[in-house]
Amino acid sequence: MINCCCKNYFIYFCPKVLISCTDGTDRSIRFNPEQMKVLKFGGTSVGSAERMKRVAELINFPGKRLVVLSAMSGTTDQLVKINQALGRKENKEAVKLIRELEPRYFNTIESLFKNKEQAAKASEIIRGHFDFLLSFTQDVFTIEEEKTVLAEGELMTTEIFQLYLEAIKMPSALLPALNFMRINENSEPDMPYIEKHLKKELSKHLHTELLITQGYICRNPFGQVDNLKRGGSDYTASLLGAAAGADEIQIWTDIDGMHNNDPRYVPGTYPIAELSFDEAEELAYFGAKILHPACILPAQKKNIPVRLLNTLQPDAMGTVITQKAGGEAIKAIAAKDDITVIKIKSERMLMAYGFLRNVFEVFERYKTPIDMIATSEVAVSLTIDNNTHLDPIVKELKSYATVDVETNQVIICIVGDFLAEKHGYAMKIFDSLAQIPIRMISYGGSKNNISLLIGAEYKKAALLALNKGIFQLGGQK
Repeated sequence: MINCCCKNYFIYFCPKVLISCTDGTDRSIRFNPEQMKVLKFGGTSVGSAERMKRVAELINFPGKRLVVLSAMSGTTDQLVKINQALGRKENKEAVKLIRELEPRYFNTIESLFKNKEQAAKASEIIRGHFDFLLSFTQDVFTIEEEKTVLAEGELMTTEIFQLYLEAIKMPSALLPALNFMRINENSEPDMPYIEKHLKKELSKHLHTELLITQGYICRNPFGQVDNLKRGGSDYTASLLGAAAGADEIQIWTDIDGMHNNDPRYVPGTYPIAELSFDEAEELAYFGAKILHPACILPAQKKNIPVRLLNTLQPDAMGTVITQKAGGEAIKAIAAKDDITVIKIKSERMLMAYGFLRNVFEVFERYKTPIDMIATSEVAVSLTIDNNTHLDPIVKELKSYATVDVETNQVIICIVGDFLAEKHGYAMKIFDSLAQIPIRMISYGGSKNNISLLIGAEYKKAALLALNKGIFQLGGQK
């Protein structure tokens, strides 16, 4: 509540309010926005009627909440197959794939809505979406329409969920993400646009505490439907949290936080209670699937805590990510698969002036990021995780260097807070891997990461050996 010279005003989420007073003056009042939490729920969390009901329970608490939903699990994969069939002009196959997806949604509606009128309303809306998908099989399909098809998963899920909230009389509103989520010409989030248009949408619902929106989907600079790529719902939540000045961003999945090792290969792993933004970003980038790596930066810039929680175990502590968390220690291990190593040797033996610049310019032209790098006077070895442009990259490099390429490699990433003046971290790591052939090492580029390149056949053995050497022998749990 704000006291003006004339009246008391109840102000909801809005960064600036202009009040006209009875004395004829206009008073522009700035204040801290009402605390807001942004909660993101992934595809498995909304993958069935029972899961949706559980999400509704989890978001039923006081305060401003912006809930970001992914498509129901498996939907995006099916939509990708539909796009592929349409792209091949196999329209009958596309119709078949669309028909295969339909029962999933109508069965969900049947389980969610006990009232026949509500169920009929939901069915009518979802029928419209499937008719829309079928319309692409009746005409020429272009590449611009692929992302429109992919957006249908999030649109259908949020509309069903919003109707369910109405059915159980939980006051809420649906905010169309396509009204405020946009990327620029470099496919990066257009934050000024997002902030401006998100506030515009929020201003329409000043008295509604619970707001629902879609993750992943957005528009491009031309107004066409686009997306933030796989895992983009995490990114959406972080961008919206930053744009709205939220006091916390919650990422809900079916895992109880970020674990200290990969539980698919290593028994007895445990969730890490606290991570710094830098540590979490390294783990996410190098293979921890629970979190999209891009979602850390927006939260970090605004110093908004990110909490990783489990929809199946909501009472579990999970992992909280903040500006500075924990202490000096090895926190976790992650592995990144499908790595290609490229070894480049200059044809000039010594003093190869401009050699590295020429190498990096090739990768820049093809917009291919480099993960690890090791250099000498005349040679450089580097790794990439995207082989889309591998052939033209190698062709250009061979114009002034000899090039060797090896695929099927893995980067093992050991993350923590490593200070140069502290001794023993490297010894503990390399002693653990005494029986594992190491191809490359990256140490010193970051105080939060030591990366090692090994052949994919040694991945499980390396994760087990590191777990034993770091966490079980005088470990830091």
